[in-house]
Formats: sequence, structure tokens, C-alpha cells
Amino acid sequence: MSHASPTAHDEAVPDPSDPAYWDARYGESGRVWSGDPNGALVDEAAGLAPGRALDVGCGEGADAIWLASQGWRTTGLDVSIVALERARANGAKAGVGVEWLHAGLLDADLDPGSFQLVSAQYPALGRTADRAAERLLTSLVAPGGTLLFIHHDVSGSPHGHHGDFGGVVIPQHVLRVLDDGWTILTNQTRQRRVSGGAGALHTRDIVLRAQRTR
Repeated sequence: MSHASPTAHDEAVPDPSDPAYWDARYGESGRVWSGDPNGALVDEAAGLAPGRALDVGCGEGADAIWLASQGWRTTGLDVSIVALERARANGAKAGVGVEWLHAGLLDADLDPGSFQLVSAQYPALGRTADRAAERLLTSLVAPGGTLLFIHHDVSGSPHGHHGDFGGVVIPQHVLRVLDDGWTILTNQTRQRRVSGGAGALHTRDIVLRAQRTR
């Protein structure tokens, strides 16, 4: 499962891209997330023809492992080495092959247009004036490929649209960089199903799925 925002009792607002924060967060327990793939990922990706997939903010690896089990050639990307070590062990236990890459999205050496699926499930991507993260996400999708961006709907929370992170990228921001070379297939808020883990307090998701047409 990808990075979700910290719970409301956290006092400091962290830098969403800070590896030290995430290493400490993952180090607090033997498992942070549920261990199951995100329901919206399964719903939206189940009918896609497998190709090359990127899981942005892969965390402990559940989404990347599920994609690999469905025939995708998957790369799991995360800033936390603690998370990636756990993901690697989980992948080996599941008997699937995933390329685990220790880097932030903006620092990773990834070729434009090289993924048939770019999946970002609750990513902790910081917003910038030039919309660098949003533009990079879209640039990585191959023509005919899919961008799947999902975040918690926290519009009714006291922390506003960004949870406890200040200025993270959410689906509405990604929509603003999609030009006429994209077709929006899903853009909705829906109930979230989760079996447990740190993200269980969030019950609604904003789901954005778009296909690159050229």
C-alpha cells in the first residue's frame, strides 16, 4: 500500500518527500498497512492488458505485488529503504518478481512514455509552483497507457484537502495538467474498502483514471 497521510495526532507537519520521516514511520511497527492491494486499484486495473507498470510510493509492496501477480512487469518506487526491504521480502514470499527502486519520483531515472500503467495510490507528493510531480507522472505514461491516481477524500476533515500534509498533490491537481491528449475515464469519489492497517480510518477515496491517447 502506498503512503497515506499521518494520523491526526501527529503534531508536526512533515515534508512529504522526506525519507527519514518515512523510515521512522515504517520502523515503528512490523507492518504499517493492511497487506492487501488497494480496492480501487483492483477495480480499475483488473480489465487492463498487462504491460509495464510503475507503482509510485509502493510502501510495503502490496499493490506492486498484486500487479506482478496479474502479469504486469512492475517497478515499485519508494523513498523509504525500510519500506522497500519489507516490500522485497513480501514479494519473495508471494513468489513474484518486482523491480524495487529506492528513490523519490522526481529523483528517479525513469524514461518518459515507458509505462502502460502509472499507479499512484495515496502518494505523498509535494506540490510545487511548476507542477513538477504532476507533469512527471503524466510524462511517464506511454501512448495508449493509463494513469491511475487515487487519494483520500478528506474534504470534511479539520485538516482540509491535504490531511496532515501541507501541499500534497491530489487528483484535482493532476486534472489540471491533462490536456486534449488524454481521455478521463474515471473521476469520482467512492467508498473505500480496507481490511485494516494505518489507512483504515479513511473511508472515502477520490479516484482518477485517465488514458493517454497520443
